[in-house]
Amino acid sequence: MAQRKRIKKLPRGEFSAHVESLTLEGRGVAHVDGKATFIGRALPGEDVRFVYRDRRRHYDLGDAVTVDNPSPERVDPGCPHFHVCGGCAMQHLAPEAQVRHKQAALIEQLARIGRVEPERILEPLTGPVWRYRRMARLGVRFDRKKGRVRVGFRELASAQIADIDTCPVLDPRVGETLPALAECITALEARRDIPQVEVGCGDDHCALAFRHMQPLSGADRSRLDAFADEHGFAVFLQPGGPETLAPLRDGARDVYPSYRLDRFDVAIRFSPLDFAQVNAEINRRMVEQAIDWLDVQAGDRVLDLFAGLGNFSLALARVTGPAGSVTAVEADEAMVARGEDSARANGIDNTRHVVGNLFEPDQRLPWMRERYDRVLIDPPRAGAREMMPVVARMAPRRILYVSCHPGSLARDVGLLVHEHGYRLLAAGVMDMFPHTAHVESMAVLEPAD
Repeated sequence: MAQRKRIKKLPRGEFSAHVESLTLEGRGVAHVDGKATFIGRALPGEDVRFVYRDRRRHYDLGDAVTVDNPSPERVDPGCPHFHVCGGCAMQHLAPEAQVRHKQAALIEQLARIGRVEPERILEPLTGPVWRYRRMARLGVRFDRKKGRVRVGFRELASAQIADIDTCPVLDPRVGETLPALAECITALEARRDIPQVEVGCGDDHCALAFRHMQPLSGADRSRLDAFADEHGFAVFLQPGGPETLAPLRDGARDVYPSYRLDRFDVAIRFSPLDFAQVNAEINRRMVEQAIDWLDVQAGDRVLDLFAGLGNFSLALARVTGPAGSVTAVEADEAMVARGEDSARANGIDNTRHVVGNLFEPDQRLPWMRERYDRVLIDPPRAGAREMMPVVARMAPRRILYVSCHPGSLARDVGLLVHEHGYRLLAAGVMDMFPHTAHVESMAVLEPAD
């Protein structure tokens, strides 16, 4: 724990540093008086002036203020709020360079943590770098001095909500409507009791879920209803935990957004609190690439772990056909129920939806004792370490692992290779979150013999 101990007193003023490399999180790495210093908004090869944001025993954090010799990969940020808002970390780095950095980080983590090297590096999946984000959590705070509400992401190195009037990475239906949203909340009697708004945009419309700490008056509900009509939003209210989420208009099922996977003739409905991939175009291409690399055949038995809403499992069910089957396992009961609903709505009857804790696998469960031809794994950041020996015993002919953290991916792939007799056929990144440090990746494995 001593390594994380903070040194409270920060040096004042600006300091000089030469940036040597880039961290996985997109900060420039420098050494100041021999101490590692991670500097935001700085790129390799640059000489910068920076201010300290935090000091710890073994490293410091800072943010660049001026750049003396800009990197050839530096670009002007596309958002006027980049130097204030903490929502993006890498707008100063050219998009193609961001992808190269993420690909290099993936390969380095595979080698260092997993001690593996892919036989093939997949071409990165790239798409729009602006106006792509369909899911977000927006912070809300009433500014008493200015007498109005701020809506947006947290400030850089601060818990305050950035004062922004546009967000070019958000779906424009929301990103260009932030002033109207802030004005609407400012007019509410409950403006001090709304800490956040969840955004979920589908192909046809966007949903906004207002978290409110006190019951809303009839007048406030009417104001939100009028705002929804004016801007084409579906409004949800969340007075408590996720289970309390409900449409503002009672019984309005058609307000739930949805997205299509056209190649597989699948439509998936979701709520603004659900986990759904934020980038619609990259998600469609990711699902297609995953199924192609799994080499799914008609009649295959497929296991989809951490299945969520069925983003992969419903498409897999189309490919296996009626002679095959897909078992979709997810820990969240509500998500499992929505996956079942989506299967029925799409006329899919060859899926089995199971509630299962994949971090504490119970191998007495019937689905765990079966064999599968293909296994798809799409875990959270922690990865799926506990499931690796279980999956290996199922003896699938191919495993496809979708990851949102290259470190846990490298660890788990290393286990499959070194302990369970698999080989790493291919790996590559998907630019799901342009301008951020998030690294989404995919790895494909098959038995070594």
